[in-house]
Amino acid sequence: MANPPPRHHILSVLVENKAGVLARVSSLFARRGFNIYSLAVAPTDDERFSRITIVVDVESSPLEQVTKQLFKLINVVKISELDPAHAVEREMMILTVKAEPGTRGQVIELVDVFQGRIVDVGHDELTIELAGPPSKLDDFEDLMRAYGIGALQRTGRVALPKLERTATRLRSIGKVG
Repeated sequence: MANPPPRHHILSVLVENKAGVLARVSSLFARRGFNIYSLAVAPTDDERFSRITIVVDVESSPLEQVTKQLFKLINVVKISELDPAHAVEREMMILTVKAEPGTRGQVIELVDVFQGRIVDVGHDELTIELAGPPSKLDDFEDLMRAYGIGALQRTGRVALPKLERTATRLRSIGKVG
């Protein structure tokens, strides 16, 4: 029987956009022995703040302990846990894969199926860009291993809560006249 996949918490941490904040967050995780599975950081629409998306291994760090420690950091403004079932997650991957003349067409076809882009072409290799949910990137990476991956880089996850889908009921208006 296969081992179940690791379970993760996705934390969206809004922080003040100041020098050293990311270093303090990552050193907190290191000091406490928390395992970070993925980490991505970027400014928000408000230049005073950045959003750090941290994917944490559930087994190595109880969520309550992680959030308590994060809130102790002075530059942390807000922490939200994002349930993967109720979040939109994306990641980007760039990889260089062997694509000799006999297999190049197959690789290009798979890039199209996965809605990726070829961003560089060599004699026997292609560099491919792919973005989407982490599971899509995992599947593509697995398929590309058969051709030979020369280099691979993934960004780490970014995530936001899914939007509400419940609409207000419209009142029926009868014919006038």
